[in-house]
Amino acid sequence: MLYISTRGGMQPQPFSETLLEGLAPDGGLAVPERLPQVDAETLERWRALTYPQLATEVLSLFATDIPRDDLARMTAAAYADFPDAVVPLRSIGGGLTLVGLSEGPTLAFKDMAMQFLGQVLEYVLEKKDRVLNIVGATSGDTGSAAEHALRGKERVSVFMLSPQGRMSSFQRAQMYSLQDENVHNIAVDGVFDDCQNLVKRLAGDLEFKRAQNLGAVNSINLGRIAAQVVYYFWAWLRVTDAVEPEFRPGFEVSFTVPSGNFGNILSGFFAKGMGVPIRRLVLAANENNVLDEFFRTGVYRPRSAADTHATSSPSMDISKASNLERFIFELVDRDPARVVAAWDALDAVGAIDFSAEQPRFESEFGIVSGTSTHADRLATIRSVYDETGEIIDPHTADGVKVAREHVESEVPMLVLETAKPQKFAETITEAIGVELDFSPELREMLAAPQRVTEMADDEQALRAFVAEHALR
Repeated sequence: MLYISTRGGMQPQPFSETLLEGLAPDGGLAVPERLPQVDAETLERWRALTYPQLATEVLSLFATDIPRDDLARMTAAAYADFPDAVVPLRSIGGGLTLVGLSEGPTLAFKDMAMQFLGQVLEYVLEKKDRVLNIVGATSGDTGSAAEHALRGKERVSVFMLSPQGRMSSFQRAQMYSLQDENVHNIAVDGVFDDCQNLVKRLAGDLEFKRAQNLGAVNSINLGRIAAQVVYYFWAWLRVTDAVEPEFRPGFEVSFTVPSGNFGNILSGFFAKGMGVPIRRLVLAANENNVLDEFFRTGVYRPRSAADTHATSSPSMDISKASNLERFIFELVDRDPARVVAAWDALDAVGAIDFSAEQPRFESEFGIVSGTSTHADRLATIRSVYDETGEIIDPHTADGVKVAREHVESEVPMLVLETAKPQKFAETITEAIGVELDFSPELREMLAAPQRVTEMADDEQALRAFVAEHALR
């Protein structure tokens, strides 16, 4: 399995090289030369596997340059501290099932991929006798998941940009309370998209990137996308455990995915392309609904920082989705020239018009979308609590709200949970009047001293900071 760039300017390279590269040298994103295929017989054979074992099977299709025994050791280590089920499923009525993805150390779905990424990065760097300086941007959960997966690792340093005042107090504490020498938190005076733009500018300067050994762990990193594919397979297998064996092949389910950067739902798109019988992929947006607008109209029009709302589902406060380029690559039949032309148009006029292709979004790719607001969020948290006693976080509530609009009879609707409600306690209290309990460990984290560097939205200041603190 080799990987190419969406913009056509990268020689095909194996998984390990792609893992360290982050953004491709031509500014594009790495994608598989072809998606691996999994047939119904193989799916059935995987049914009895534990989650780490399933992860080994799926990831071995992507990381063909890593011996299977090494992959198995890394997946076992990645999920060793999760509950036995790793990803539990639970019904919340109305044809909806939550896929529990927040059992990891930072209580968010990002741990599912990031814990593996921490293992495999260390492995590859050791093999190549290299170091890596991760420069990333977070709207809330990616940063803490990355830092907790990479903290204390000798060959990796993390520079994580976050938007000042745009995360919950819990999210800030999870990141800023870390005292590890290889973790550098940088609070940028701006919104997430400003942070992301700074990261892309540094990654796009190939001389600086090589000199400072820069890499990425946000969802532009193909390793994260591949690791997230696993739980789509797992969820389908667990739902169809209750289906008579003769009816399992081709048994369709739908997934609703709260999404701001298009990484999580892209993994579902890959899973569908690999052979998981997925009928629909439902994208749930918050008030920053650029992606919902795109999938409804075919016009992609990112918003400015000034027009990016601060919402009660802050991890989705994103107006320019990094991973959409990978979908566009498939939409234009994998023609790099058309991808480059589209992004040139985006730079020139601030929008890309694919309205002529919009009917294909659902008919060919199975993607539909919807928007949820703060009022929707509160009402959904309240209704799920009243009906089931289950407390869901605001991003998951966005998913449930939009999922309810797309439920089809006899097609299970699976909603990807994004985080534990404790990460957004203020919104939970507003919705249902409940003060959430925090474990002694979480209370200690919230009270711990915080270490963060505040910085203007200034590329030169960031360059200087990275150059001063980077591993050599």
